[in-house]
Amino acid sequence: MTRTIPVLIIGVISISFAAIFIRFCDDMPSMTIAGFRFVIASLILLLISCFKKHNFGDLSVKEFFWCTVSGAFLALHMILWIIALKMTSVASAVVLVTTNPIFVAIFSYVLLKERQSKELMIGIVLSFVGSAVIAIGDGGISGSMVLDKTALTGDILALLGAVMASGYLIIGSKMREKMDTFSYILIVYTITAAIVLMVVFAGGYPVLGFKTSSYISVALLAIVPQLLGHTSFNWVLKHIKTSMVAITILGEPIGATILAYFFFKETISFLQFLGILGIFTAIVIASRKGAKN
Repeated sequence: MTRTIPVLIIGVISISFAAIFIRFCDDMPSMTIAGFRFVIASLILLLISCFKKHNFGDLSVKEFFWCTVSGAFLALHMILWIIALKMTSVASAVVLVTTNPIFVAIFSYVLLKERQSKELMIGIVLSFVGSAVIAIGDGGISGSMVLDKTALTGDILALLGAVMASGYLIIGSKMREKMDTFSYILIVYTITAAIVLMVVFAGGYPVLGFKTSSYISVALLAIVPQLLGHTSFNWVLKHIKTSMVAITILGEPIGATILAYFFFKETISFLQFLGILGIFTAIVIASRKGAKN
């Protein structure tokens, strides 16, 4: 665990910048942002691969298949999450997508035979409660909100987004036992880019005509949260349990809230502070039993 903690910290800090960079792309549709994020990240990796003349060693057809599935899960997670935000309240979408650690714990036990310790289970519960409290504190839940079919569909899509994210982490945990980090992320991010890009073009989302600052921000989104952040988590998947990684990723709201204070002068409500405290406590408790046996 000694080597993984600094990498986890780097990962959380990096993905926390995602909300900041996305905010700076205020003239760009969400799906277009997602497309640029993965396309730029995969192009950088492909360029590095060509420069280093990287080879995939003994990568089997089966391993390539599962890397492709992992990329599809990541793409579906992103697409479902973006659509859900358009159909339901931000609070509902946030709470439902943060059920991710619950699904990871179930899938890890059933598929990977990873026994979940008491500390990890407590961490999962605390992380979910903390995320729910942050969503409420963010003002997203209103007593006057009327549940309709559109909102219900959005809720279901957000929940499916959590399942897709769980699949991405579960496969990553298994593949990283055999594959090096670079080979894994090169395939996964490229597949994700291809799928999201198809949705962008099929949906008629524009890719030109935006502010120069938006293109710079989306490039930074690809480099920092994706290449540095997600890659950090994919690296640690070889060393710690998937449930621990899923819980740690929920540290993003903590970092994003702190960064929003400095960049946009956004204040933190008491409920948000309680939610942040809950997630931070969950990460600390879960980290005690997060290492793989």
